[in-house]
Amino acid sequence: MKNYLLILASLVLVGFSAKAQQVEFEEFDLDNGLHVILHQDNTAPVVTVGVMYNVGGKDLGGTAAAPRTGFAHFFEHLLFEGTENIGRGEWFTIVSSNGGSNNANTSLDRTYYYEVFPSNNLELGLWMESERMMHPVIDQVGVDTQNEVVKEEKRLRYDNSPYGQFLFAVSENLFKNHPYANKNIGEMADLDASTLEEFQQYFKDWYGPNNAALVIAGDIDTKEAKKLAEKYFSDIKSRPVPTRNFAKEDPITEKIDAKFYDPNIQIPAIITAYRTPGFKERDAYVLSMVSAYLSDGKTSKLYKTIVDDKKMALQVGAINIDQMDYSIYAIYGLPLGDTKLADLLAEMDKEIVKMQTELISENDYQKLQNKFENRFVNSNSSIQGIANSLVRNYMLYDDINLINSEIEIYRSITRQEIQDVVKKYLNPNQRVELEYLPKEKTDN
Repeated sequence: MKNYLLILASLVLVGFSAKAQQVEFEEFDLDNGLHVILHQDNTAPVVTVGVMYNVGGKDLGGTAAAPRTGFAHFFEHLLFEGTENIGRGEWFTIVSSNGGSNNANTSLDRTYYYEVFPSNNLELGLWMESERMMHPVIDQVGVDTQNEVVKEEKRLRYDNSPYGQFLFAVSENLFKNHPYANKNIGEMADLDASTLEEFQQYFKDWYGPNNAALVIAGDIDTKEAKKLAEKYFSDIKSRPVPTRNFAKEDPITEKIDAKFYDPNIQIPAIITAYRTPGFKERDAYVLSMVSAYLSDGKTSKLYKTIVDDKKMALQVGAINIDQMDYSIYAIYGLPLGDTKLADLLAEMDKEIVKMQTELISENDYQKLQNKFENRFVNSNSSIQGIANSLVRNYMLYDDINLINSEIEIYRSITRQEIQDVVKKYLNPNQRVELEYLPKEKTDN
């Protein structure tokens, strides 16, 4: 009876949470093509203003004859330099002096800028983002300044960070045709060789209102917010957007062996990486559940078996890296003691084979469902999180209401479907096997 009551209570709580998480929103388009999303929540005097641009690291700069990597990430920095009405270096001062915070981030598929302000500064946030879109100052001083900033970021986050090259090493082996092979941060030689005119053209190509979405979320009056969006953005002219025509990848049918040498590590790693469907595909959702089953927490299958029980690894895990055109599914392990990489790989593969030949237990399946319920609730527990979800779902998934309905996809995934997807994608002949090895540092 006690267990029955606990189950009943958890079901009531889940039902309450799902209902409480219903997010209301409005959306409309300006004449220039800018899509505007409004979400009203007056529980706290805070507002988020964000703009997502449909441009990312896969969209190269330069010319067809001399393509340049890293432009979208470079613009994540460059568009804070200033505008015709915001002096160089003043952006962050204006935000902080008005009680706000701001940030930006770039993936291979999109770029997102946002401010969080006390709600009485909503108009300031909209003005600043319209300034960024309408007439930023893109000059040689700003380019040179941000070039040094990006180089320092690359040194700190990747070049001198243990295992910092992991994703780059995987991507360049998984992708032979698609620009996902390129580093999101870019090659410094490309940025050094780029001209001011190339940067200015990149802005014209990708940062028009018809290639963007504006989200306004929080303590707002929706009618007033709509008027303000029109006031600050309607005069920005739409511009032609380049047509994407990325090369397709051939299926991997034979194992690809690869090695990468990192001077920042002492312990090697073994990585298996698979090219999997883009994040809008149902199978991508299933693979997210697979990675949670295998490596989310110390009771997960890979960790419990290989780290705790057999003590063969310091660390082991599985990650599903969602991308629009193709995703990456990677499983990795760092050996403990005298464990050989080949032996660790064999042990990792055992857990995959087990998923291919046996259904996961009903108990593990219910744990997975609970994890994804919690993730769903937590992702929309703040105004900033809601704003991000709304604009991302519109821009990348073509379904803004996923903010309310995505959990139903996970709820509908069955144990049999999990087994079928693991059988379909996670096979030795469909992957890169990467030995990530220490490299002796040399003096420059």
